[in-house]
Amino acid sequence: MIHEPIVQLLTALALGLLIGLERGWHERMLRAGGRVAGIRTFALVAVSGQVSGMLGLLLTPWIPVATLLGLSTLLALGYRLNSDDDRDFGTTTVIAALLTFLLGLLVSIGESSLAVGAAVITTVLLHFKETLHDWIYGLSGEELRGILQLGLISAVLLPVLPNQTYGPWDALNPYEIWLMVVLITAISLAGYFAMRLTGPDKGVMITSAFGGVASSTATTLSLARMSQQMPMYRLLAGGILLASAIMYPRILLLVAVLNVELLQQLSIPLGGMSLASLATALWLWHNDEPHGNVDTSQMKQKPFQIGPALKFGLLLAVIMLAAEGILAQIGEQGLWIVSLVAGLTDVDAITLTLSRMAENGIRDRVAVVGITLAAISNTLVKGILAGMAGNWELLRPLIPGLGLSMAAGGLLLLV
Repeated sequence: MIHEPIVQLLTALALGLLIGLERGWHERMLRAGGRVAGIRTFALVAVSGQVSGMLGLLLTPWIPVATLLGLSTLLALGYRLNSDDDRDFGTTTVIAALLTFLLGLLVSIGESSLAVGAAVITTVLLHFKETLHDWIYGLSGEELRGILQLGLISAVLLPVLPNQTYGPWDALNPYEIWLMVVLITAISLAGYFAMRLTGPDKGVMITSAFGGVASSTATTLSLARMSQQMPMYRLLAGGILLASAIMYPRILLLVAVLNVELLQQLSIPLGGMSLASLATALWLWHNDEPHGNVDTSQMKQKPFQIGPALKFGLLLAVIMLAAEGILAQIGEQGLWIVSLVAGLTDVDAITLTLSRMAENGIRDRVAVVGITLAAISNTLVKGILAGMAGNWELLRPLIPGLGLSMAAGGLLLLV
């Protein structure tokens, strides 16, 4: 049996080699001795952190402090000597070396998993320097404001909200409601950036996949309006079905975050709906009209809008009140009426409500049926919206896919 100190030593060595490998590769074109620290130095720095941490536990905690100060002095001296060579050296390698020492120190106190995770994240950040810089240079002011606004509603507003219930039937929890607003907004923002990085010129199907992450209903409206100017109905209908196919796994993701015990039961009907929509979308894609790679610039959206986020929070509060009120007056079966009505406007709100209620009293089966009914009614609404914003030529290839998806959800719900 290998002793724990030996395992810690090998772990520190491995994470030092990992970070050092990236730094050595990044500075591989420099002359020998021209780099501040390479793969061997990083490995020794990590081992030094682990050994000094162990000595600190055995003798005195001042040992790792003194070692860190000495290492900082050596690295600063090396940085100074190399920068005198008329080359502009950044401080990234120096900071990475100090972090590597601290990671070795973490290993010595039994936090190996945290240290290894931090080492992997550090290596990824170091390696994708150019990619990150290019992304920052291409970031618009509006997109930066979107990121900052998300930080505002999540890191500033969320922590100060009370995490307790208020109102009739103790149905409203400000912290939980705003947490759901943050969750939905973050998913939408991620979908926006995924769409932006891929580029709308990649075609309707790719854009629909990312649009389905943000809002399958909004994507349906965008594609339906597009059909008025671009008579490519099979391709656009396939895009709507693909966005719907993405919506069902998104519901499962929300449920997994809130109440993982519902996931197994719910994955059967929603998984069937997703597969039915995806299969139909792919069939339409492979049998679409000529010139399938069309301009989708009409689908562009703002990265962050506080108005829709607040409306979603209000809708969630109303549905929570209605659900708890019906539960108190009618019983669990009345929640299915709420699910069908709520799914006509937004499937996320009722999903979040029922997932929360399943943790606090109602049977899991009631929540599963309710969420599935909301998904079915929301799928039906997509056909109505497509007909209103588009025309019959769009509905003709779309109706079979939507019908197959709803039938799959209803039948599998009975299993």
